[in-house]
Amino acid sequence: MTVYVALLRAINVGGTGLLSMVDLKAICSGLGFADVATYIQSGNVVFRSALTETEVLARLEAALCERMGRPTGMLLRDAAEMQAVAGRSPFANAEPSKVLITFLPAPPPADALDRLVAPGGERVVVTGREIFIHYPDGSGRSKLKLPFLATGTARNLNTVRKLAAMAAAAEG
Repeated sequence: MTVYVALLRAINVGGTGLLSMVDLKAICSGLGFADVATYIQSGNVVFRSALTETEVLARLEAALCERMGRPTGMLLRDAAEMQAVAGRSPFANAEPSKVLITFLPAPPPADALDRLVAPGGERVVVTGREIFIHYPDGSGRSKLKLPFLATGTARNLNTVRKLAAMAAAAEG
């Protein structure tokens, strides 16, 4: 079975998209996923499944839509992909909590950074289906503008490393 990490978009942020991790775990277990574990309250779940990535996405998106009453965006990575992302931060000396990785459904177009506005000294690197951003003053104060980010969901490097470790443990 494949170990997957699902990253839900806009869950428990600013009072919208409320979903307890107990409910998320129950939804995943109800779909037949094994060894389901969640991490923090922002919609991160690690599990094992014999289904393909496409099948997992379709079933989990349908179940979440039924539970939430609206489509819920989600990005999926297998354990190896998550471990690779966790290990390839281009900002090795940056504080991990100030590095956000935006996970995308597909690699961005070659011109994805053409309209980048980074007035706070943010540094941005695109690698595959992820965009790494170092926010030297923290993301909460940033005025960074990059329209393409809206298609994905972001996690800080600490969270990505924890999810990668959870996925590795689930592989046995």
